[in-house]
Amino acid sequence: MGSEQISQPPSTAATPHRPAARETSVAGTAHRWLLDRIGALWALLTDRPVSLYAASVLRIGYGLLYLVFLLREFPHRDQIWGPGSPWTPALAQQLFDQTGWNSILILSDSRVYFELCYAMALVTSALFMLGWRTRAMSVLFALVVTSFHARSIFMTDGGDNLILLMALYLVLTACGRRWSLDARRNRLKAARAGDAAEPVRSPFVQQLHDARATLTTVAHNCGILVIAAQVCFLYGSAGLYKIQGPTWGGGTALHYALNLELFQPWPALSHFVDQYPMVIAIASYVTVLLQVAFPFVLFGRLKYPVLTVLLGMHIGIAVLLGLPLFSGAMIVADAVFLPDRFYAFLPRLWRRTGRRAEAWRPGTGRAAGSASVPAQGRPGEAGSAHGPTPAGQRGTSLATGRTSDSAAP
Repeated sequence: MGSEQISQPPSTAATPHRPAARETSVAGTAHRWLLDRIGALWALLTDRPVSLYAASVLRIGYGLLYLVFLLREFPHRDQIWGPGSPWTPALAQQLFDQTGWNSILILSDSRVYFELCYAMALVTSALFMLGWRTRAMSVLFALVVTSFHARSIFMTDGGDNLILLMALYLVLTACGRRWSLDARRNRLKAARAGDAAEPVRSPFVQQLHDARATLTTVAHNCGILVIAAQVCFLYGSAGLYKIQGPTWGGGTALHYALNLELFQPWPALSHFVDQYPMVIAIASYVTVLLQVAFPFVLFGRLKYPVLTVLLGMHIGIAVLLGLPLFSGAMIVADAVFLPDRFYAFLPRLWRRTGRRAEAWRPGTGRAAGSASVPAQGRPGEAGSAHGPTPAGQRGTSLATGRTSDSAAP
């Protein structure tokens, strides 16, 4: 009996260890999957900068938009930001004490100082749009937008809020590597260098160079992700706020917006659109649906029709409600979701369209009916009127039942 109690079947002794082995295998698989995901995320952040064309579009768009904004308000600059503004520098300073903001425009009450600041803002916006010394210009552009926004925050529309955020985010990005004067200068420098060998760097200098490149790539990619997240939060929160209101749920929100005198740049056009309540209701529902669904359609091809509809919506806001700065800021922000292959295809499409336009331009193509004129030449030469008949013409003559012999007297 003692021997029977001590000896046990091998299968019975190994049975309790099977669940532990299975749990170890599942834990190891989950661990490897987590490490793979972390490695993929790290590679996405450090390997190469993403959306370089999109960052350049944001730079060009916001630089041009703010430049046009400053030029449009040039006759009213003193009433909005200058010493003659109803929102005096003293009032602005009181607000800054509460909010923590600041502005270079209130450093002096001199008219000459204000005009110099305004001229600097115009030049900075233009150079930032063109991509000249983009790193420095991006910082100056953010300083200009912040200062002008804070100086008279109650006297402009809501579009400059988004421009302010994007100006701060673009400081992190390498937005001058495409479609810029910096990119053109780098191409010319590379072309002049030709096949010359790169100078040999010491290991320490090479490590510093690699670390700088990695840091620039990480900052750029994080900036692009923050910009995309900002736009998603903007659309998502706007849609959720609209759902809570009874006017958007009833499809009448746009009706009330079109009848506000403050948002009627062309009253006749607003009243004309207001005559179609069904169209207004459909537009209200589509607006709410697209804004709520926007963050969830960015990872598939459905984003392209959604971005197209949003483009039309922002154009309608600019025309019907008189908010071009806000609409332009939103249209430029949406460009961050288009891939680089889309922007790389645009120059080829432009050249292809130009070639087609040249081909169809009057006077550059063949004259009408020239294809039906036979080749001319001297008698006896191939293709002449009295020479041997080409094979193609003989076949045509036989097919029609007419030959040169039958035509002879």
